[in-house]
Amino acid sequence: MPPEIMKKVKKIIKGESMETGHELFVHGLNDMMDAEKQLVQALKDLSGDSSRTYLKKAFDQHRRETERQVGRLEDCFELLGEEVENTECHGIRGLVAEKKAFSVENPSDDLIDVFNVGAAIKAESYEICEYESLIDMARDMKHAKVLRLLTQNLNEEKATLKKMDGFSKKVKPEKMMSETQEEEQDNSKGGGSRRNRAA
Repeated sequence: MPPEIMKKVKKIIKGESMETGHELFVHGLNDMMDAEKQLVQALKDLSGDSSRTYLKKAFDQHRRETERQVGRLEDCFELLGEEVENTECHGIRGLVAEKKAFSVENPSDDLIDVFNVGAAIKAESYEICEYESLIDMARDMKHAKVLRLLTQNLNEEKATLKKMDGFSKKVKPEKMMSETQEEEQDNSKGGGSRRNRAA
């Protein structure tokens, strides 16, 4: 049995529970560690199936940043004298599952790009909230070196979110509605105009 699992089992057997801010902080760091590791692979996938070159480059660039963010989180654990535990980040896991479910729909290339940008915005927004919470706790507990490392990660996430927000304004579906929907909309507009004229 892996040592991190054994550690959790021993705590359960002893009836121990999470009671301190430090324990919550370490739990949050473990959650973010898993989130970043999941996103390293997710960003590779986003780059692989995006059709626009500038999106591929952006996802590749942030994947490399994310790999460095994992390293900074490892440094945080070392500074705190804690070990990384095998914790699952359910928030990011859900976004990854959402991407897989979307892929099953056999979407067109332009829709894949739209979805990928939206998925990145969701992931960055989640990470920013988590990092801001961890930074507040690090500040309260006077963990200055850990605070600096977490702030570096936060600043990179904010820069990526800003970039993705910019992409979202120009990456649009080539076709917003089906021909049938367009006809129904045109008929609805025409009918409305006739009724207005009759009145």
